Amino acid sequence: MDWSRIPLPDMRLEGRFGDRVIPAFASRPKHIWQMVTEAEARQPDGEALVCGDRRMSWREVVRDATAISAGLAAQGVEAGDRVALLLGNRIEFVLTLFAAARIGAISVLLSIRQQKPEIAYVLNNCGAKLIYHEADLADRLPDAAEVPELKVRISTGTTAGSIPFETLPSVQQAPPPADPVEEDTAMILYTSGTTGRPKGAMLAHCNIIHSSMVYEACMQLTHRDRSIAVVPLAHVTGVVANITTMARCAGTLVIEKEFKAANYLEVAARERVTYTVMVPAMYNLCLLQADFANYDLSAWRIGGYGGAPMPVATIERLAKHLPGLKLMNAYGSTETTSPSTIMPGDLTAQHIDSVGLACPGAIIIVTDEYGHEVPRGDVGEIWIHGGSVIKGYWNNPQATAESFIGGFWRSGDLGTKDEQNFIRVLDRKKDMINRGGLKIYSAEVESVLAGHPGVAESAVIARPCPVLGERVHAVVVTRDGSTGEKDLKAWCAERLSDYKVPETFALGTDPLPRNANGKVMKRTLREA
Repeated sequence: MDWSRIPLPDMRLEGRFGDRVIPAFASRPKHIWQMVTEAEARQPDGEALVCGDRRMSWREVVRDATAISAGLAAQGVEAGDRVALLLGNRIEFVLTLFAAARIGAISVLLSIRQQKPEIAYVLNNCGAKLIYHEADLADRLPDAAEVPELKVRISTGTTAGSIPFETLPSVQQAPPPADPVEEDTAMILYTSGTTGRPKGAMLAHCNIIHSSMVYEACMQLTHRDRSIAVVPLAHVTGVVANITTMARCAGTLVIEKEFKAANYLEVAARERVTYTVMVPAMYNLCLLQADFANYDLSAWRIGGYGGAPMPVATIERLAKHLPGLKLMNAYGSTETTSPSTIMPGDLTAQHIDSVGLACPGAIIIVTDEYGHEVPRGDVGEIWIHGGSVIKGYWNNPQATAESFIGGFWRSGDLGTKDEQNFIRVLDRKKDMINRGGLKIYSAEVESVLAGHPGVAESAVIARPCPVLGERVHAVVVTRDGSTGEKDLKAWCAERLSDYKVPETFALGTDPLPRNANGKVMKRTLREA
């Protein structure tokens, strides 16, 4: 099974990053700024950005981003320089991202959750020349002596040692737009760094454009679509699935500072939102609102999700309340510029345990420990190749060589590929539980727990055992605190092999710890 049932732009094979040959869309913008100006040409007066009471058309976005690029140039920023953004979800984030692209600078996206040592490491590793930061995060910025290459600090407000952003755009005439080649790095996003130091994934213009076109094609997005950003814009889902995809479509991006279910429903109804990409827990929290049925969400037609399986009960309830909503699972990472697979919306219910089909232009294989492709249905490591796969990590050739082979990115995820080409992700290699030689994939156990009516969410991890090596432990968030361990064990025992049933539980009502991209932080649970 493939994407042949929907109209796709023509594709061709082409060389990239020296030694790769990849399938890519034959007709496409050359770089991000061209994609933005094409949106202006198609929909000059179309609504581009909405944030609170502020609204901007595509003409105004191009005008303001051009002015900001003049300010950046006046501060000495040139093509190839790194511009760090330590910003929450706000219109200025998008405008500065586009302004940096206009002059050929590289945007380095920082999370507002990062602390001073983490920020100092990233700024030094990438050699950032300028940082634009939230005023209330000024105390997290390293001292000048710690980051000698950082020459300019710009703040959202008045902050000692920083230039107010408001004074930036009116400095001088904007320079002519840069003309970067497609393989030039456009953004650097640092991975979470679960072991060792974070690695700076280099997203090239061609990677970002390809992924934006994948979202556009597979989800059939047009200029009439209205997306809402409730995930951080500084992460790959926010920046690609929301910002650049809406630029590709010339659609509208509604920006929310953070996700709060009641506020989300109010804004989504008022703004007639049509397209979302969120984690399953966000959909669940919406359904848990007592007045959910009172909101007019009839415009909502595409519900993208990823990071965790969608519970069957959630799919059924959404189908009941919103029959026009197509849920589309997507699987990817920073290294693949987000989507590597997408589940066609009309197939989600039939393949609930799958993350979908390889995206157009993506080649996905499942390999054993020697790098040999395994038979269909067998478990192995997922390797991904295609137009969205990045060229490597900034200033880290060793990590690049370890993770990229012949244009394939070694995901570190264990999964399967069936006869119909549906991909299933079972676990991270490091999260697989080995109970006396028996392999247990946490995703399978979590999927069973998700079906229990009293479970809001769960995470299954290994618990050390001197006899068996590891045993199965489940951290479960219950809906009302009334669900007990005995009940959950019985539920799992009816649906799983005996060795897969969790032997110990930690029950509570507090949400699971998640990183800024919405993924459960299992390392934190293991340490606890």
